[in-house]
Amino acid sequence: MSGAASRMDSAGKEPLSAESRSVLHVVFFTIFLDLVGFSIIFPLFPHMLEHYLFEQGSAGLLGALVVALNRFSEWVGVSGQISITVLFGGALGSVYALLQFVCAPILGSLSDRFGRKPILLVSIAGLAVSYALWFVAGTFTILVLARMVGGMMSGNISTATAVVADVTGAKQRSKGMAIIGIALGAGFICGPVLGGFASELDLSQMWPQLAAYGVNPFSTPAALAFLLAVANWCMVAWRLPETHQQEPGVTAQRPINPVKLFRTESAPNVARANLAYFLFIVAFSGTEFALTFLAAERFGYGPRQIAYMLLFTGVMLVLTQGGYVQAHSYRVGVRRMAIHGLGCVIPGLLLVGHSGHVAWVYAGLLLMAVGAAQVVPCLTTLASLYAPPSEQGRILGVFRSLGALARTVGPLLASILYWRFSAAVAYTLAAAFLVVPLILTRTLPQPASEASAPSDTLDASAAVPAQSSENAP
Repeated sequence: MSGAASRMDSAGKEPLSAESRSVLHVVFFTIFLDLVGFSIIFPLFPHMLEHYLFEQGSAGLLGALVVALNRFSEWVGVSGQISITVLFGGALGSVYALLQFVCAPILGSLSDRFGRKPILLVSIAGLAVSYALWFVAGTFTILVLARMVGGMMSGNISTATAVVADVTGAKQRSKGMAIIGIALGAGFICGPVLGGFASELDLSQMWPQLAAYGVNPFSTPAALAFLLAVANWCMVAWRLPETHQQEPGVTAQRPINPVKLFRTESAPNVARANLAYFLFIVAFSGTEFALTFLAAERFGYGPRQIAYMLLFTGVMLVLTQGGYVQAHSYRVGVRRMAIHGLGCVIPGLLLVGHSGHVAWVYAGLLLMAVGAAQVVPCLTTLASLYAPPSEQGRILGVFRSLGALARTVGPLLASILYWRFSAAVAYTLAAAFLVVPLILTRTLPQPASEASAPSDTLDASAAVPAQSSENAP
């Protein structure tokens, strides 16, 4: 943090205070621990389906789900156990994402009214409950209930994002949002790895008598996620101060109807930033989901080789957000940096989709990771800068929930295109689709904080002499 602070000083920006840096440290570990606990389940989906089918057969809720997935896979054009397994994981992910879509703006609004810290504590406690339910998920119904509780409580990321907006000035906002991106990327890297290792310790085999209480082969990863949530709760309770200061005489009134929470009349530019983000995540999450099938089909890759590809992508995301985005977002401008990022992802998708050699796939993944590392934090920053201070929680909650909805839609669309046509078609259409958010981002106005910055500050780096104005063509 100190090195970053000195760079801000040299660029003419006010450095972050010691208190703000301390808060950002807590937010980083809060989001990191949250994402590790969330993604621990990812590598377990195929074995979960096998386990619950063996234990329960095709009756009840699980049987109805399998029948529905069979019908859907036949309609798409591909049937068989592989497609059913993939769709099973997607269905569990969709339950989580859809509830996050609904609940994130509600939790964000509550944080505007009651403060960030109480909502973070409640939501993290709710996540701990969801992992406890997973620990005793002897039936598929309890597993679904655990995922539902987790999805409802997952709005803590949007609340943590609002904390960053509280403690950073307009000119420091992109740096804070990049820290969130680093935490997300690091969490997604570590979570599946921990889940894979933890799943090798089967408590139901070590102590068969525990099976009567719902302990199952996946209880060890659930216990690890629970412990991480407890550690997260303790850290927020002891180290995070309340950061939201409501204006005197102002009472944050929020409608009960969740649909009204998505209205942005008080911040009209937020709607375009939200739409650009939603469309980007639809395309990016879909092609990211399809990468597993592409690697297996085109190069005969197994789980370990695919894991290396995902690890490479995650590391590039973290390095770009921790290095380039934090150091240069202010000089380049967050809107322009988001445009640059979209310009990287588009050729990256084309390289991956049409590559005949694995080296070209990695080149495409590099472009996709570097691009996404710029797009996500910069669009988050724009949404925050356009939002009134009294509505940071609600608007950033809507922003994050739209990302959750996009991650529900994107993999489904990509799967249909992939199975119906080919990887090349799916990735080409995704690249063409990204032209829309690129145009939307170019039409966004320059944030007031950058418009008011002195020109010598923006021209401080000779490495980007043509980027001194955010509105330059």
